[in-house]
Amino acid sequence: MFRRLKTYQVATDVLVAVAFFVVAFPIESSLVTWTGMENRFGPALVAVAGAVVAAIFSVALGLRRASPPLALAIAWVGALVQMGLARPPGFADLAIFGVLYATAAYGSRLTYWAGFGSALLGALVITVYLMAGPMYAGSLSWQTLPLALVMLVAAAFALGLSWTIGALVRTAVRARENRAAQQRAEADAIAEQERVRIARDMHDVVAHSLAVVVAQADGARYAAASDPAVATEALATIGNTARSALADVRLLLGQLRHRQGDGPQPTIADLEELYAQVRAAGVELRVDVDPAPPGEPPAAVQLAVYRILQEALTNALRHGAPGGVDVRLAWRSHGVEVEVRNPTAAGARPPSRAGHGLIGMRERAQLAGGRLDVTDESGAFVVHAVIPIGGAA
Repeated sequence: MFRRLKTYQVATDVLVAVAFFVVAFPIESSLVTWTGMENRFGPALVAVAGAVVAAIFSVALGLRRASPPLALAIAWVGALVQMGLARPPGFADLAIFGVLYATAAYGSRLTYWAGFGSALLGALVITVYLMAGPMYAGSLSWQTLPLALVMLVAAAFALGLSWTIGALVRTAVRARENRAAQQRAEADAIAEQERVRIARDMHDVVAHSLAVVVAQADGARYAAASDPAVATEALATIGNTARSALADVRLLLGQLRHRQGDGPQPTIADLEELYAQVRAAGVELRVDVDPAPPGEPPAAVQLAVYRILQEALTNALRHGAPGGVDVRLAWRSHGVEVEVRNPTAAGARPPSRAGHGLIGMRERAQLAGGRLDVTDESGAFVVHAVIPIGGAA
């Protein structure tokens, strides 16, 4: 029934209602009533009637924004009281236009259409009241019908215009709210995509680095007694890998705090460092690049290639069997083919196709416009991706 208004809006509406009553009261109290009503009831009752009518319409005007349906009901009560006292239209009736505007601009769906119906019904009521009321009693005939029709159209236009303006304002406000909601939804979608991207990067960095650290730690433990130099080298590799991972994690956490900058991303120039880390972990890695990149590939393609290779080699460290890992890169004019083949130990379970790593690799390829397939071929786990260059599929 009542809308929630701000304090200044409530204060404004109260001041408007008081000011309207101050102006309407002397005007309504001085109106000469129809057909000798002043002679019948006396000037005092006429003034009281004017005060009552002015007060009713002032209350309706003051409540127009806080409660449009209540304001509409009070306005109808004021109109009926006015007609019951046989008073002519006066200054107080101007409040009706504000009430009709409010029903269209602020009211519920029911109040919205109630205001529209009130505008049409009010035009008909005022026409009949003026043409067949006390002043023109019995004057409504075929001769005065054209005048009555003109009066009906004029009243409907005036009342309907105030309602229409309110409806236009309502439409504009809702359009603005819809645009704001759409912008919020788009911002939320962008934020969610950013969180997913950062989570995917975090998984790639942490999973790969921990796999290298675990492999090096195992090697250092076995070599500690027989070859301390190898153990020392392994510990140095662990330290370098951990520091690199820590720097990457700090970068990703910084992106979570400051969404404006993506920060530097790995490129194919960083692949040699990735290969060195894998070889240092004790994996025999064979890399074949044929043909070489024809120029500088797009940054998105370079990032996708790096992350796919990083995750695939991490899986090779964690699940692979002795025998080495084969990496093949073929940079062609339309796109790049990436293939990582590593043998799996007898009875060993290959990486789960529902795991975050394989899902992340597929998402990497799809975001770059390509595709990625994972297969088991003759005891080997094969990751094969095709990523277009320049939008080619």
